[in-house]
This record gives sequence, C-alpha cells and structure tokens, in this order.
Amino acid sequence: MAQEIADNPDKHRYELVIDGALAFVAYRRSPGLITFVRAQVPPALGGRGIGSRLARAVLEAARANGDKVIPQCSFIAAFIGKNPEFQDLLAMQSGA
Repeated sequence: MAQEIADNPDKHRYELVIDGALAFVAYRRSPGLITFVRAQVPPALGGRGIGSRLARAVLEAARANGDKVIPQCSFIAAFIGKNPEFQDLLAMQSGA
C-alpha cells in the first residue's frame, strides 16, 4: 500500500508519513512560482528512495499547477539535474 504525499498549506510543505516518521519538502509560494527551500527525510527512512519520491511528486504538482520552480533546496536541485524532464520547470534558466 503506497502512502500518499499530501500538501499541507498551513505548514507550507508537502508531507509523507511512513511508519510514523514524517518526511517533507518545505516551500514558499508566490503567484506562478514555488520555491522549494528544504527537504527532510528522517534517518529511519533513509535509503528507501523516499527523498526521490517526494522530489518527483512536488515537481509533478508544480507542473500540474502551472508553477515555475526555484530549487533552493540542494536535494531538489540535484534531482532536477539528474532528471532532465523537470528542467523546463526552472524559473531561471541560463542562456534563456
């Protein structure tokens, strides 16, 4: 059974609870733009691909909402670097 990643706008983060542990990606929103500021996966959940699952979900949500992305979080930035299908979401692209 797959756990659902949920947007918690009151806390400004997407959340995923697995085995009682909370993993999340925190964000700031402005019109047409979402800045991902921090990703956190508890050590107990490490090595299970949860960070990548969260990253993919938040980027797909940004695309569905028509938002551009600023990846201040180094994990999200690295994920975009490894997954070129999300590079079009970047708000600032060099050479553009």
